[in-house]
Amino acid sequence: MTSTTTDGSAIGRPIRRNRPTPSRPALGLLGLAVVAALVEAVSRIGLVDRNYLPPFTSIAAKLGSVLTEHDFWTALGQTVRGWALGLAIAMAAGIVIGVLIGSVPILRALTASTIEFLRPIPSVALIPLVVLIYGSQMQSALVLVVYASFWQVLVQVLYGVADIDPVVRDTARSYRFSRWAVVRTVVWPTALPYVVTGFRLAAAVALILEITAELIIGVPGLGKSIGVAQGSGAVAETYALVIVVGIIGVLVNLSARAVERRVLRWHASVRSDL
Repeated sequence: MTSTTTDGSAIGRPIRRNRPTPSRPALGLLGLAVVAALVEAVSRIGLVDRNYLPPFTSIAAKLGSVLTEHDFWTALGQTVRGWALGLAIAMAAGIVIGVLIGSVPILRALTASTIEFLRPIPSVALIPLVVLIYGSQMQSALVLVVYASFWQVLVQVLYGVADIDPVVRDTARSYRFSRWAVVRTVVWPTALPYVVTGFRLAAAVALILEITAELIIGVPGLGKSIGVAQGSGAVAETYALVIVVGIIGVLVNLSARAVERRVLRWHASVRSDL
């Protein structure tokens, strides 16, 4: 028979201590370090031709050199400006049109087939059209960004408006709330979680299309810089700029998550995560 101490623990049994678990950021950094070491190794030992994959140290050195160039920061500003402008237009249009269509049943019935027809069309299919109209100007990328991001927001807003409790809507009408009051006190609080989800999805899609337009069409920005570096054989610089784009994508995602936690701090899903 095993005796126990006053605190209830068994004498002679090993005491299990909770080992500290690494945080997610630490694990993420560890994963990046492993990838960097792997790239360095396969390039140094010759498993991959350096003309296609330089050592990570060479890429990092080139990245440090690129960060000191004025042209890089100009291209970065152009990319961020195009992304932010396209996302803002898509958000505004998606919210307004989504609330309008979702609040009027006949409009939703009339536009359902049109939305389902236009939404699956990939934005890259519009590249010949925008090049024909705008050439390699900023407007070309803006059209692609707005088109791709708009559907992310619109669909989420429609889902949010459809999720409104009919009893709550009918109660507001029985108290003769104005249309604006119904939208402000009934529609918007219910649709807000869906709007934030649409914002998070649209932010990522907008960045992808902005870089794609710059790379394929030649719109000024980081995408164009990547294309120029690749075309001139500057392999290390190409990888360095790709890393920068990846970092921007991570920052966009973290920012969208922060906005979600801030805006929806009252929502049950956010409170449970916290």
